Amino acid sequence: MSITDTTVRRRESPARRRVLDAASRLFYAEGIHAVGIDRVIAEAGVAKATFYHHFPSKDALVCAYLEAEDARIRLLMPPAGDTPADRVLAVFDALGEHACGPGFRGCAFINAAAEYPDPRHPVRRVVAVHRAWFQGVLRDLLAAGEHPDPARTATMLMMLRDGLVVAGGLDDVAEPRALIRTAVSRVIG
Repeated sequence: MSITDTTVRRRESPARRRVLDAASRLFYAEGIHAVGIDRVIAEAGVAKATFYHHFPSKDALVCAYLEAEDARIRLLMPPAGDTPADRVLAVFDALGEHACGPGFRGCAFINAAAEYPDPRHPVRRVVAVHRAWFQGVLRDLLAAGEHPDPARTATMLMMLRDGLVVAGGLDDVAEPRALIRTAVSRVIG
């Protein structure tokens, strides 16, 4: 359980939602360390005491921001496909749609990891949980399709995922979208 799990369940209020929405927008657009708590408070239109009632620290807010992004991505996972391989391709199609869409400024998790280099930091633990979940989804799909090496192949697919979300933020978006299906197909065989 993360630092914000119990806070989220216990205290979802309109003020908390405004803070989280403002922080999410600002952190994603400008970077986590570039945005101070006072700016989040001003953008959310709440009192400082209200902010600290819901988030005991900036780290708790950053974790909540990433946990909300994790929940959003989990909802984007394609529910079906004719075969497990089709589902893996559908996952990457959805990811490509997101990563190559308008307003994409890189993966929130990779961006946060770059700003929090210590793997023991609570923010990096949220990043690690998300990545482990995503890799687990891929591994389970490969195992369901009786792939001969689902764990190692899921690791390779994670590397493709990372490349896609970086390329989606840096490169001409047409190229990664056109290549990702081919790359995934080659990796899964």
